[in-house]
Amino acid sequence: MRVLAYLGCLLAGLVIGIAGAFLQGARFLVGGATVPWGLVLALVALLVLVRAGIEVTRSRWGGWIVLLAWIASTVAFAAELPSGDLVISAGGRQMAYLLGGVIVGAAAATVPPVDRLRRPGPPPAG
Repeated sequence: MRVLAYLGCLLAGLVIGIAGAFLQGARFLVGGATVPWGLVLALVALLVLVRAGIEVTRSRWGGWIVLLAWIASTVAFAAELPSGDLVISAGGRQMAYLLGGVIVGAAAATVPPVDRLRRPGPPPAG
């Protein structure tokens, strides 16, 4: 059963990496300012899936598997295709997606599952 959970984490990381590669470029203009809603949504989704991987597997390995799968699919889309096309091109928003994803994902993957954060001990008096 645990193997299926880890495979699910791998699949989730690949899917969010593929979806994020296309979504991170989405933006809209408010007045004269550009709001990169796709970048924000992709990073929040990565954070949620890394934490979900940890909670489902009851281990940090679940989160790291999601993050590593995200990195693998993101790097694949950042490389130039044989036709010369790029999904993730060079630019500030794209660099924020790559660097922000690694930082957000690694930070989320280092926190243990919720039940391990609680200290064992006697129940509070009262």
